[in-house]
Amino acid sequence: MLSDADQAMLHGETGPHVALAMRIVTGLAAASSARFLLDISRAHIDGCLYNGQASLDFANRLSGVQVTVPTTLNVSSLDLLHPDLIQSTPETQRRARALMDAYTSMGAQPTWTCAPYQALVRPAFGEQIAWAESSAVVFANSVLGARTDRYGDFIDAAAAITGRAPAAGLHLDENRQAGVVFDVAALSTDLKKRDAFFAMLGLIIGSRSGKRVPAVVGIDEATEDQLKTLGAAAASSGSVGLFHVVGVTPEALTLRDVAPADSPIVEVDGEMLRIARQQVNAGADSSRLGSVHLGTPHYSSNQLDAVLAALARRAVKLNLYVSTGRDVLVRWGKADLLTELGVTIVTDTCTYVTSIVDPTTGSAMTDSAKWAYYAPGNIGVRALFGSMEECVETAVAGHLVERNDQWI
Repeated sequence: MLSDADQAMLHGETGPHVALAMRIVTGLAAASSARFLLDISRAHIDGCLYNGQASLDFANRLSGVQVTVPTTLNVSSLDLLHPDLIQSTPETQRRARALMDAYTSMGAQPTWTCAPYQALVRPAFGEQIAWAESSAVVFANSVLGARTDRYGDFIDAAAAITGRAPAAGLHLDENRQAGVVFDVAALSTDLKKRDAFFAMLGLIIGSRSGKRVPAVVGIDEATEDQLKTLGAAAASSGSVGLFHVVGVTPEALTLRDVAPADSPIVEVDGEMLRIARQQVNAGADSSRLGSVHLGTPHYSSNQLDAVLAALARRAVKLNLYVSTGRDVLVRWGKADLLTELGVTIVTDTCTYVTSIVDPTTGSAMTDSAKWAYYAPGNIGVRALFGSMEECVETAVAGHLVERNDQWI
C-alpha cells in the first residue's frame, strides 16, 4: 500500500527524477512482497565505483534531483587526495570523476568510504536506513542494531532520493532471527582475542549460513574492529547481512533472544579455521610477494595506531598500502609518521577494486579476508592472508613472515 506522498512521487508530481527513483523502490517492493514502504532516516550509496558507462548514465539520468535524507558515499575509482596512485587511463579517470561529481551534486556527502559507521555521527539502534556495500550493511545491522536490507547499486540512490524503502528483509523483526548457531566455545581464549580469528570465522560463517541469519556463541568480548572484520568476511564468502554474537551484539543478550531452541548448531574447531585459511590462500605464491594491503574495510583510527606501533619506526621494503576513510585520516592526524616509513596511504577507494597495484609484480599479503576473497577476480592478484602483525613484519623484512603458532 502506497501513501498519498508515495503516489505523488510515483506519478511525477515532484518531478521526473523522483518518479524514476520511486519506480525503482516500488519495483523492489513488489519483487520482495513488501506490503508497504518505510521511512528511512539515512542512506549510503554504493554505486560510486566507475564500472562502465551504465553506472555514469544512471547517475546522469538523475541529474538535478536532491537526496532527501543524509546520504554518505562509498568508495570511488579514484583517490582524490593521492591522485598519482591511480593507473587507469585519463578517459577512465575523467568518467570516474564525473560519476563522483554526479552524486555529490545530488547533495550526498563526499565521504568515499566503505565504513560510514566510523563517522562521528552514525545510525542508532533500531533506526531504519537504506545502506548498500556489503560490509557496511552487516556492520549497521549487527553491531549498531540499525535496520537495513542488503541494497545494491541504483536501489540505494533511489531510496536516498525518495526517503523510502520496502518493508521487507532485515527491516522486519521476523527476518532478524537466527537460523543457524556457530559454537566456538571449544577454541582457546587466546585465539579468540586475535583479529585474524574473526576474519577466518567470518569466512566459515558466510560459506555455511546460506540465506540464514547466523548467531555465534562462545565469544565473551570483541572490539568493533573485530566485529567489522567478521562481518566483512561473512558478507564476502556468503550473503550475510546480519549476525548475532551472543552477549556482545545489541540484539543478542541471550541465545534465546535471537534463535529458536531447535536451531542447528555448527561446532567450529581448529581444523575448520585451517581449511578456511588454506582456501583463501589458494594460488598465491609466497616466494614472490609484491605488496602488502591493510584496510579492507577501511581502517579505523585504532587500527592505524596499531600499524604504527607494529612498525616501531622501521621502514618497509615491500609496498605497504593502508586504506582508510579521509575523515578518519584527518581525525587521526598522524599520516606523516606512516609515510616517512615508506607506507602508502590510500583514501577514497580501495586497492582490491582500483588500478593501483600492478598484477605483474606478484602475489600480495593482506589481513583482510575480504581483500583476499575478491582481489583475484577484481585485479588479477592472488593473496596470502595473515594477521596485521604478520603483514607488517613481511613488509619490513621484504619476504614472507608467518607466525603459525597463533592458530594453535
